[in-house]
Amino acid sequence: MDIQRGQEDWRPDTLAVRSGLARSGFEETAEALYLTSGFVYDSAEAAEAAFSGESDRFVYSRYGNPTTAMLQERLAALEAAEACTATASGMSAVFTALAALLGAGDRVVASRGLFGSCFVILDEILPRWGVETVFVDGPDLEQWRQALSQPTTAVFFESPSNPMQELVDMRAVSDLAHAAGAQVVVDNVFGTPVFSRPFDHGADVVVYSATKHIDGQGRVLGGAILGRREFIDGPVQNLVRHTGPTMSAFNAWVLLKGLETLRLRVEAQAATALKLAKVLEAHPKVSRVVHPFLVSHPQHELAKRQMSGGGSVVTFQIDGDKAEAFALMNALRIVDISNNLGDSKSMITHPATTTHRRMGADARAAIGITDGTLRLSVGLEDAGDLVDDVRQALQVALG
Repeated sequence: MDIQRGQEDWRPDTLAVRSGLARSGFEETAEALYLTSGFVYDSAEAAEAAFSGESDRFVYSRYGNPTTAMLQERLAALEAAEACTATASGMSAVFTALAALLGAGDRVVASRGLFGSCFVILDEILPRWGVETVFVDGPDLEQWRQALSQPTTAVFFESPSNPMQELVDMRAVSDLAHAAGAQVVVDNVFGTPVFSRPFDHGADVVVYSATKHIDGQGRVLGGAILGRREFIDGPVQNLVRHTGPTMSAFNAWVLLKGLETLRLRVEAQAATALKLAKVLEAHPKVSRVVHPFLVSHPQHELAKRQMSGGGSVVTFQIDGDKAEAFALMNALRIVDISNNLGDSKSMITHPATTTHRRMGADARAAIGITDGTLRLSVGLEDAGDLVDDVRQALQVALG
């Protein structure tokens, strides 16, 4: 199968539409969807050659599929990565990337500001297998410097973090990590492929929940791991092939179509998110608003250096407890209550009781999540309608 990787001089919007395209003999317009579990061979000898690696072909969709291969090539071209592996979900991407790097006796240093499931992997699962996890405050370079003053295998962080939108100085931390012998893994979900390019700032591996902005329309789950070819085609591929967190061909096809409109959607969402953030910041019943492109963000200058846009999420804290937060959510007429983000529909969640519940009260407090904290993922609705909806909900809940 001849997959077109993309011209080196193509810009991102063209890569998102054209790269990785592999038409069948029918010369179809849209990418072909290969819903098949396996493939057949002309002879027993051909099957043997395929499994021995003597011939390069698809053998089983857990190992590789033509539709999934197109998505992987397109994502790799868009990120300027050597290679990509697609996985069944964002969390399978995070876990597989870390498991491909770490083993018993290894050490990982991670930012404390993490999505709840990422925290569980690092705080509960990996330590059971003999991996030492050290947590630091992501914005504090001195903590990173101290933690990375001894040999380390991997570094993991989100930037911006979910949900408190703390940033990590990617270049500075990557330099410290590499000096300690570590590989840097960055979860770029909040940054998005549109606004943030971690490889340009020293990252070795980038992971995505493609469920979020890449699909962005609430249809399918998916994940992606991007990095050097020897890492992706070696330990990552070995884990995916033999443990099975494989992306379905149908989901890959949906995500390919999502990439075609990614920039249009995310730029529109980010513009509305910044408007909403400013409205919330001016409201007397809102005590804190966090968005990387608000001037009030403590790392605003770093955000402008590392990102070309502030993202589609606004995190805010009301003057109230869980009951008032729930009342606000229940009063919204347009915005859905959902734990997803990056969707074309606006969604709000209460992190303390949903996405970050497993962290426990002390761990939530350490990263600033209170019972009054709400995470608003801004969609593609009219900005004025969303402003009106949030304002009326604040009035109903808080007076």
